[in-house]
Amino acid sequence: MATAIYLEHYLDSIENLPCELQRNFTLMRDLDNRTEEKKAEIDKLAEEYVANVKNLASQQRVEHLQKIQNAYSKCKEFSDDKVQLAMQTYEMVDKHIRRLDADLARFENELKEKLELSGCESTDGRGLKKSDLRVQRDKRGSRGRGRKGSDEDSPRKKKIKSSPDLTEALLPMQPSDVLDMPVDPNEPTYCLCHQVSYGEMIGCDNPDCPIEWFHFACVDLATKPKGKWFCPRCTQEKKKK
Repeated sequence: MATAIYLEHYLDSIENLPCELQRNFTLMRDLDNRTEEKKAEIDKLAEEYVANVKNLASQQRVEHLQKIQNAYSKCKEFSDDKVQLAMQTYEMVDKHIRRLDADLARFENELKEKLELSGCESTDGRGLKKSDLRVQRDKRGSRGRGRKGSDEDSPRKKKIKSSPDLTEALLPMQPSDVLDMPVDPNEPTYCLCHQVSYGEMIGCDNPDCPIEWFHFACVDLATKPKGKWFCPRCTQEKKKK
């Protein structure tokens, strides 16, 4: 039941997401078209200027160059608007991803609490049944029957115990942990370990090095060496030559 509620709320929250994404993509496409038109206009103005520069007066040259500069400014304005739209689109999707992660964490937390509660109820139930059984035995003994409770008198039930490993596995993280997780799949990776940049790093002095930057620990460095430094891969390539 709880799963259906979480799913229903999440689907309601993303109901308008496709329309919003389509609107942003349409605006970005329109900005692309307007930028291409401005670029064609700049090319045309530049060709006219080069062809007629010798025949233009000083003031005419300034005016012509000003037109080209204004066209470039418009192109930059369109590009900035497109970047803002792209960032807005990314944040829009990222917001829903974070909400989904938080809802999943909350659902797992509730599931863990229910499992723990059901385990406690099972323990209480077993204690109650055993006490009832002892009362019944005492009553039978007081009647003088002299019968002792045997294995046949007690119900055979398997011992139910909530596993802490199971409940802990169901909740590997809290909602706050999910919200604090960095969400940037486009962050570049470096070094031989193919990880993101962290700590102290050193750059290879080979301008054609495909990796460029390396973590100190990955290349067995404690301090920055003096002079030029080449990574292990580039050093091997130089030895082969």
